[in-house]
This record gives sequence, C-alpha cells and structure tokens, in this order.
Amino acid sequence: MKRYLVLAVGTLALAAMPAFAHKTYSHEKYFQHYQGTKTCLQCHKLAAKTFFHSQHYQWKAVASNIVDKNGKPIVQQFGKINMINDYCTNPLPVWMHEYKNKNGKVVEDGCSKCHPGRGLEPSEKISEEQLENIDCLTCHASGYRRGLYKDKDGKLAWRPILWKNRVGLDSVSKRISLPTRTMCLRCHAGSGGGPNFKRGDVEYKLTDCDSSFDVHMAKDGNDMQCIDCHAGKDHKIPGSGADIAGDEMPTKKVACNSEDCHGTAPHEAEILNIHARKVYCTVCHIPEFAKSDATNMVRDWSKDHYSEKKGKYTYTGVWQKDVKPVYRWYNGTSYMQLPGKKVRLDAQGEIMVAVPQGSRKDPKSKIFAFKEYHAVMPVLNGKGWILPIETGYFYVTGDMKGAVQRASKKFYGIDDAQFTWKKTVRYQGIFHEVQPAKDALQCLDCHGPNGRMDWKALGYNGDPMLAMVKASH
Repeated sequence: MKRYLVLAVGTLALAAMPAFAHKTYSHEKYFQHYQGTKTCLQCHKLAAKTFFHSQHYQWKAVASNIVDKNGKPIVQQFGKINMINDYCTNPLPVWMHEYKNKNGKVVEDGCSKCHPGRGLEPSEKISEEQLENIDCLTCHASGYRRGLYKDKDGKLAWRPILWKNRVGLDSVSKRISLPTRTMCLRCHAGSGGGPNFKRGDVEYKLTDCDSSFDVHMAKDGNDMQCIDCHAGKDHKIPGSGADIAGDEMPTKKVACNSEDCHGTAPHEAEILNIHARKVYCTVCHIPEFAKSDATNMVRDWSKDHYSEKKGKYTYTGVWQKDVKPVYRWYNGTSYMQLPGKKVRLDAQGEIMVAVPQGSRKDPKSKIFAFKEYHAVMPVLNGKGWILPIETGYFYVTGDMKGAVQRASKKFYGIDDAQFTWKKTVRYQGIFHEVQPAKDALQCLDCHGPNGRMDWKALGYNGDPMLAMVKASH
C-alpha cells in the first residue's frame, strides 16, 4: 500500500512540473530546409532590394556631414569601401583571402568577414547575383556563425559553419528576429582588428552587462537593443559620427536630447539644464570608456615587428583601458581626409583624418566627448595622397613596402608607389557605456583645480566658472 502511495505522490509531482516548452520562432513553419539566400528571397525580395542599397551593404552613403577646408559641404557618397582609414586602411585590398603564416595558420581572412554578404564585393548595379550574395542570417538569426570555405573549384566564400549539418543549419536559420545587441556587436565590437580596438565605447560586454557598465543596455536597467536608438526604415539606419563618412538618414538624428529620448531639459536642477545647452550629455555621463577591453589609442604602421604570440608581423600599437575622453566643440560636421587629395596637416603636423568642426562662437556647436586616436600612415611622394596597406600580405611576409605598393595598385592603380610615413589624428565620438546619474561627473571634475577640461583648447582664457565668480565680486 505504501508503495502505491509513493507512486501516486510522484505522479502528482510530475504533473505539477512545467513542461519543457519548445521555444517557437517566427519562421519555423515557412520553409523546411534552408538553401541559402534563395530561401529568404522567396518572400523577402523587396526587403533584399532595400538592403542592397543600404549603407550596411554598400559600405558608403551620401556624406552630407563632411566639409572641405572652407567649411563647404562635400555631398558625395563616401564610406569605408572608398576611403582610407588609419586602422586597417581599406577593405578592398584584403577583401577575402586566406593569408597563412609560416605554420600554415590563417592570420587574416579579409575585411569581408564583417560585410553582410557571402563574399562578392558590393556592386552599384543591382542584380540577382548581388541579391543572392546578401547573407540575411548575419543580422537576423540568433546563434548564426559563419566561416571562410572553399568550393570544389577552390573559390572562397563565406558559409554557415553548419553548412554540412542540415539539421543544425535548418534550426539556426529559423531563429529569425529583429537584430539584437549580440548580432550587432558581432561586427561592430570587433572592428579595427580586435575586441574594442576601434570605437572604444562599443564592447562585447554590452551584450550582457549591468547598469554600472551601461544604463541603457544593462539587463538590470533599460535592457535596450541597438535598434531602439538606431531604428531605421527600409534597412536604412540612422546614426553617424565625427569620423564616420556617410549618413543614410541625415534627417533623423540619434541624440540624447531629442524629444524621443531625454529632451532638451532633462534635469530637475536648472543649472544642469543650462549646461546641457552647450555641453552634450555624454560629456558628464561617460566619464571613462574602454572599461572591459582595452582600446587601440596609437597604431604606428611604420614600426613593424614579428609577434611570436600572434604568429605574424604586426604594427606597433598602444592600448588603454578606463580612458578619459578628450573634449572638443562639434557642430555635426567634420573635416575628413579624402583619398586622392593632398593631405592637410593640423598645427601639430598631423594629417587630419577626421576632425570635428565647431567652436565656442558657433551657435550650432556643443562640447562633445571623443576618443583621440593617433597613427602613422604612408603618404604618396609628390602628390601627398594617403595610401592603403594590404595588411594580410604584410602580416605573413613582413614586407611593408610591398604591402603598401600592392594596395596602392589595387586602390589607385599606381605602380611602384614611393611613400613617406606621416602621423595622423582622428577624433571618434563617445556615445555608449553611459553611467547612472550617481556616477556622472560632478562640478569639480571639470571646474576644480585638477579639472579634466582643457579650457584654452576650447577657446576660453581659463575656467569660465572662475571668471563668472570674479565678475560677480
């Protein structure tokens, strides 16, 4: 009798336990087997066409935020595809390739790893081949991963790592959703060659952080996704920056002080709202960046060496954590060094790769927080053009001259380019890793004896608060 009682109690306990519910996804019933982008195009061809024309696919857009040395707008299409930066220089010379070191290990497989395509360079002319090149799962499938594989003819292409596992790939390909933080950060947190190397304030930690790291994205805070702020239309995404060429939604600004977010008077204390008229929110609310992964602050391509740890030749760099921003006036436009144009130097003799425009006297300007980044880049003798580097070739051979000449041939069509090394400077806006109000900067952090502001560089004779105090006496 006791045995049956135990059985009955056990049965009741099992009945009370929640069933292991199978999580359903929006696309589970729409197709049986994923057969590449062709599967997506059956229903989403119009969406694919809008994506083809987007900045994420073309890697360029109309750059209405770039001005020339006279402050006149340069309204042309620019982006990473047709400009030369002072991080990895340009994607075209190293679009997709297996650069192997002396041990046969691939140390560079190309910048196209972060292009949402399967390997073709984006064309300005739309075609079925280009549409089928779009890799929709990169931005829309949870858990999706891909690698560089050769087909039977030896041609390289980006494929899902589960391409030989039909059951696994079918499962992953049906996990369709809007882009999540994890999906966005797959590429954006690793730009520049490593974790947080480039932006400084866009770290993998943002996928799963607490509010002390970022109040917006923290799971115990607002748990916001990237697209909550960068919400676009027809695959066009709003958002730009002082060093980002191209803005495909210039009429829709992503800003803390917009009416959709915190407004122009976000504080109870009026003195803080007065500050907000000339000081952008992130100045006070992001005291430091690169709090988890160190960010690259200096990259000197002229001083190369072999790294046994990495198994490749590399540049000389400086990385820092917990970096205090620098502060400059910014009116929403920038001077950027364009390819095929003679380099322009600042007062320190550095090429102005990306420099925010604005001043204390400019009514459109506010003080913004920036990462100040320096590099050393090759410049073409005679013409003064900034040159790209075929980084993968350099990593495996150590032949920097050959790497510059090979890239210059591919990018400019120049044979046997002769060059000189020049220093560069770039200012990158800091907008992420926002701190709780209790951890924001306090008055004396800027206006104290050892305040972080360089008042003279901002156009003041000294601390303006001290000047106001003296004037009142």
